[in-house]
Amino acid sequence: MADELLAALRSLRSQLDHDLFPLAIGDVAADRRALKELRGQLDDYLLPRLAAIDAPLLAVVGGSTGAGKSTLVNSLVGTDVTVPGVLRPTTLAPTLVANPEDVSWFTATHVLPGLPRVTGVGSGEPGTLKIVETASLPEGLALLDAPDIDSVVIANRELAAQLLAAADLWLFVTTASRYADEVPWGFLRIARERSTALGIILQRVPAEALDPVTKDLRRLLGANGLGGTPLFVIPELILPEENARLPETVVRPVKEWLADLSADAKARGEVVRQTLAGALDSLSVRVPVLADAADRQRLGIGELRGMAERSYDVGMSGFDEGMRDGSLLRGEVLARWQDFIGTGDLMRSLETRVGWLRDRIVAVITGRPAPDRQLRTALESGVESLIRATADGAAERAVESWLATPSGRDLLERAGVATAGRLGRSSQGLAGQAATAVRDWQGYVLDLVRSEGAGKRSSARAASFGVNGLGLLLMLAVFASTGGLTGIEIGIAGGTSVLSQKLLEAVFGDQAVRTLTDRARADLRARVRSLLDGEEVRFTALLEGLGAPDSGALRVAARAVQERKRELPA
Repeated sequence: MADELLAALRSLRSQLDHDLFPLAIGDVAADRRALKELRGQLDDYLLPRLAAIDAPLLAVVGGSTGAGKSTLVNSLVGTDVTVPGVLRPTTLAPTLVANPEDVSWFTATHVLPGLPRVTGVGSGEPGTLKIVETASLPEGLALLDAPDIDSVVIANRELAAQLLAAADLWLFVTTASRYADEVPWGFLRIARERSTALGIILQRVPAEALDPVTKDLRRLLGANGLGGTPLFVIPELILPEENARLPETVVRPVKEWLADLSADAKARGEVVRQTLAGALDSLSVRVPVLADAADRQRLGIGELRGMAERSYDVGMSGFDEGMRDGSLLRGEVLARWQDFIGTGDLMRSLETRVGWLRDRIVAVITGRPAPDRQLRTALESGVESLIRATADGAAERAVESWLATPSGRDLLERAGVATAGRLGRSSQGLAGQAATAVRDWQGYVLDLVRSEGAGKRSSARAASFGVNGLGLLLMLAVFASTGGLTGIEIGIAGGTSVLSQKLLEAVFGDQAVRTLTDRARADLRARVRSLLDGEEVRFTALLEGLGAPDSGALRVAARAVQERKRELPA
């Protein structure tokens, strides 16, 4: 039953409702245009025609500027239903002419549902479909006067293409001076590819050129696979007045051909089925092309996601380096460390000073002025600054990488200048999140020390140093390398890291210290990774909002149509 074919077409149409081409990838303008045209033909022609195979036949009169389309329609109908003229564009709104018995089919918006219907005198408003009923046109056939296919107005050109795609029959009008133009032949080749029923009217042919021009046009038709197309030739005439209709004798061959179609249900049905079958066949080519373009979109979305991920991975690597290169042990942290342990040559007689340092740390923890708090605050501030710098750098890299591609640039432009500007730096909430993460990490380090110090072998020594003091030493050990420092800082920071290491080893042993340091570093790293992942979501959320096109579902829907095409009524 044709019902299954109709259901398959509707399923295909639903797949085309998605934005298949959200990014500027490849010739996206052509892809979007092809998608719009396919949606239009499904809505304007395929779905309504398949739902009512016996509905009146629609013949669309189309062609180039100045071909005399409106004059031809008036002449075929025998009354002035459209307004011809010398000004361009003449046809601002298409006019559909139908017999009173057929007019209800066209006013009910089955065909061309996107065009509001108007009636009455005048040329009609742009973007509307003017409906004229006249008994001079036979039942079963309607004529539609379309705008110029090469109009200077883009909207008119697009509408002309839309109307031709909605036709059961094309009446293609050209002239002796325009018949070889490329634009008309582009449309004629589409008619051939889609097996659209076609008739060609060659107008305004001078008497002396009648034979050579007609022969040359037939030659071109044959060379383009349209050799069997009915061709009607109308000579150049001097009309009694501007906008006058052509003599009835001149248009009689065209009129009789159309009358025969309207009177013969079988012939009319053959025209409908030819065009309908051709349009259905074209889906087997047009839909896969769109699906391929959708695949390119999906790949493009993946590439943009990868750029964002790599930007934040690089940021994480930079943070790792910042933990190890000793840069956090310079400046304020160094000054507070010296306050914490006292001044002097820290490297001299290190082993003999462990007890002295232990006593000093204990004194600090038990009520004297608290340089430990200042050291902890300085370290906290340094780590927070490193996190913010890491997030800012990753955001800047991500935006720059997107701007370097047409698709990323298009996405950022659509997001807006303000959004793009915010994306280029860390989010407003990051500073607070970083502070919380560092404080939580410090708490974790203290818990590590407390847990390790509870062991029988180290509990007494840990108690003598205090949890806070040991925690600070372990935090410093996390940033033990000095690769990023120069000059005197290397000596001071080196002393810092070695001294903190020795003190910790004196309490816990060297293997335990390595384990504690690795765990503390890994925990901080995990917290920072979580923060960066949250920052990265700002970019990936833009991509998720696009909705990656499902080309697979599109291909399945197209195959279902082809499999059920045999249900087309014979």
